[in-house]
Amino acid sequence: MTHLQQRHVTMIALGGVIGAGLFVGTGAGIAVAGPAVLISFGLAGFLALLIMRMLGEMAAEHPSGGAFSVHAEKAIGPWAGFTVGWCYWATVGVVLAVEATGAAKIASGWVPAVPQWAWVLIFMTALTAVNLTSVRNFGEFEFWFAGLKIAAIVLFLVLGAAAIAGLFPGVDSPGVSNLRDFLPHGWSGVVAGFMAVVFAFGGLEVVTIAAADAEDPKHAIKKAVRTSITRLLVFYLGSMAVVVTLLPWNDSEVGASPYVAVLNRLGIPAAAQIMNVVIFVALLSAINATLYGAARMLCSLAERGEAPKALLNKKNGVPRNAVLASVAFGFFSVVLNYLWPDTVFLLLLNAVGSALLVVWGFIAVSQLRMRRTIENPAVPMWGYPYLSWLALAAIVAIIVLMLNDEQARAQILSTGVLVAVIALVALSRSASRRRSLPDRT
Repeated sequence: MTHLQQRHVTMIALGGVIGAGLFVGTGAGIAVAGPAVLISFGLAGFLALLIMRMLGEMAAEHPSGGAFSVHAEKAIGPWAGFTVGWCYWATVGVVLAVEATGAAKIASGWVPAVPQWAWVLIFMTALTAVNLTSVRNFGEFEFWFAGLKIAAIVLFLVLGAAAIAGLFPGVDSPGVSNLRDFLPHGWSGVVAGFMAVVFAFGGLEVVTIAAADAEDPKHAIKKAVRTSITRLLVFYLGSMAVVVTLLPWNDSEVGASPYVAVLNRLGIPAAAQIMNVVIFVALLSAINATLYGAARMLCSLAERGEAPKALLNKKNGVPRNAVLASVAFGFFSVVLNYLWPDTVFLLLLNAVGSALLVVWGFIAVSQLRMRRTIENPAVPMWGYPYLSWLALAAIVAIIVLMLNDEQARAQILSTGVLVAVIALVALSRSASRRRSLPDRT
C-alpha cells in the first residue's frame, strides 16, 4: 500500500510533538520559572500552534513531501526553498543520531552486556528497514508508537487529577499550596522558562510532510491540524499543571525528572523504570518519524533539481536512496558512540538545537507571502496577518535572547553559520543558472 490512512496522519499529528523533550526537558523549565512554567508552556504552545496553523494553510493548498521547503520556494524564491530544505535535512540527520543515542543509553542500562554503540546500530538498522519497506509500514509503526505515548500521558493526567482531588488512595491532596509562590523568579523566570520549553514542540512539521502520502492530502492535513491543536494543549499544559500542583517546584527530583517525581509521590512502584519505557518508546517514535521526514525532504529537493536525481528511486512509495542517504549520519554515530559514549549525546544536541527556529522562521515568512495568492484557504490562518507577524516577531525575539545568553550563544551561532553556508550555495547556483540562460536581447 503506497498511501497513509487518515488515522495514520492524525496520530502522527498528535504524536509528532510528544517526544523525550516533554518527558525529560521540562524539568529545566520548572527550575527557572517555578509554577509559572504554565505561562511559559502556554506561550510556547501558542507559538507552536500558530506555526502549525500557518503550515497547515500552505500544505492544504500545496501538499508536498517537501512541505515548507516547497512553500518557501513558491513564496520567496528557489534560494529559500533550497536553503530551508537542506538545512532541515542536515539538521534532522544529526537529530537521528541524537535520538538513537538517547534510546541506546536507556537500553544499555537495561542490558549492560550490550554496549551503547551496538544498541545504536540495532535501532538504526531496524527503523531503516521499516522505512525502506513501504509507506504503510511507517504509518503503522508510528500509529502505535504515538498511541503508546498518548496513552501514557492520558493515564498520567487521570492519576494526577485524582491525587489533586484527594481521590488517590494513600496520597493527601496538597490543594493549591504549591501554587502560592507562583512567580518565584518574576517575569524574567517566565521568559527563561519559555526559552527552555519551546524546543519541546519540535516535530510538528512532520505531519504536513506525511500528509502528502495520504490518499486525500488536503482532507488529511485539514483534519489533522484541526483535531490535534486542542489535544496537544491539554497534554502539555495538563501534565505540567499536575506536576506543579502536586509537588513543590524547587524539589530536586522535579528538576531532574518531573514525571518520575509525580509517580514516586503517588507511590507507583518502579516509577523511574516506567518513565524510562515511555521515553524509550518516544525516542524510537522520533527516530522513525525523523527518518521519514528527512527522506521525503531529500526526495523533494531531488524532484526540483536541488539534489542528485539518483535520490528519486522509488518502490512502494518509498524513496529508497533518499532513505539510505538520510540515515547515513545515524550509522556514522555508531562510531561516535564507540569512541565517546559519555559525551557524544550533548555534543550532537548542541549542534542542532536551534535549527528549529530557522524552519519556523521560513514557515512564517512563506505564509505571509503565499496567503496573497490563496483566495479561500481550506485551513485559514487565524488572525491573518497579525498573528502571523506576531509569530515571526516571537521567533526573532527568541534568537535575540539566545544571542544574549552565554550558554545558548554558541548554539545559535553554529546554526547561523550552517544556514549562511547553505544560502550562499543556493544563491551561487541561482546566479550560475541565470548566466547559463541564453541572452534574449
